[in-house]
Amino acid sequence: MNFKHIVLGITGSIAAYKAAVLLRALVKKGAEVQVLITPAGKEFITPLTLSTLSRKPVISEFFSDRDGTWNSHVDLGLWADAMLIAPATASTIGKMANGVADNMLVTTYLSCKAPVFVAPAMDLDMYAHPATQQNLDRLRSFGNHIIEPESGFLASGLEGKGRMAETDDIVSVMERFFASSHDLEKKKILITAGPTYEKLDPVRFIGNYSSGKMGFALAEACACRGAEVTLVAGPVALAVRHPAIRRIDVESADEMYDAAAKAFPQSDLAILCAAVADYKPETQSEQKIKREKTGDMTLRLVRNRDIAATLGEMKQPHQTLAGFALESNDGLVNAREKMQRKNLDLIALNSLQDKGAGFGGDTNRVTLLDRSGGVMEIPLKSKREVADEMIDYLIKK
Repeated sequence: MNFKHIVLGITGSIAAYKAAVLLRALVKKGAEVQVLITPAGKEFITPLTLSTLSRKPVISEFFSDRDGTWNSHVDLGLWADAMLIAPATASTIGKMANGVADNMLVTTYLSCKAPVFVAPAMDLDMYAHPATQQNLDRLRSFGNHIIEPESGFLASGLEGKGRMAETDDIVSVMERFFASSHDLEKKKILITAGPTYEKLDPVRFIGNYSSGKMGFALAEACACRGAEVTLVAGPVALAVRHPAIRRIDVESADEMYDAAAKAFPQSDLAILCAAVADYKPETQSEQKIKREKTGDMTLRLVRNRDIAATLGEMKQPHQTLAGFALESNDGLVNAREKMQRKNLDLIALNSLQDKGAGFGGDTNRVTLLDRSGGVMEIPLKSKREVADEMIDYLIKK
């Protein structure tokens, strides 16, 4: 973390006393740390202690004095290489998740272009409450990194999950992030994401439940590691955040096929995450189909072109091709057969039997299989965390 700029946000939790140790550890690793503290945080640890350790004035309010000077949350967000909120209370997590910009810490978070790490700290019932869990899931969906709290003895005298992660663990998470942040530098990566819509008429289509969240998480993970990403996205309600991602919006399988085939020759790695329709209607009506006039209807489907198989045939020795398999039965057998048939180097197996995995949600659970026979299980985690582990595995292999 040498020479990295880190904004350390401290909120009103009894765990704020640990922030002094955390701050010292970050400084010892060579980081330049700017402390932001909420008014409630100052009730638990003094700005004097923090400014002495960071060698910088601690920022808490928008306005420092009554002389017209003020602290710019925008400048801080641009200065940071990472923002770490530790401890993060349920209140601050809720404000971050819902854009309640009523203090300097949250406004800086909303302005921050850098990756954000959140280390929750609260009593076990507060942490387990559905509102808190929903807010954490929302932060994960924004691409934030949640450093899970530990189980243990809490300030309330109760015992359970809610204690802020230990300093060494938080520092290790930050170090691993910065160590991997440029391991895909100058690499060109193609990613497909989301569903495809195959038109029946101007208002109806055949589609599926894919949200695109896994593919977008992979695109963000690759871009954060220095890659130049081309993201071919089906119709999804998601936004791209990283400037290194070039987004190409498509609707049908044919449009996705054309975009992927055009981008692949210039790519070092392609990850085919989209849920592409296998079939499309043989004919499309130019006018809305009226059931009163049509009556019962037989729909004839024809096969779409196979994107994975085509790229597998195009693949050159220097290129790597990865895909996904969503299976309902005989997952390992079917996934390995698909990997061989389509000339993939790696396949990520999703099972419809796994609760919390697959379409629509913010979490996923996959099994990675490679051509050398390697197998790696990634347990249920946020899709961004799954994306990071999948990229780690690809780089290692």
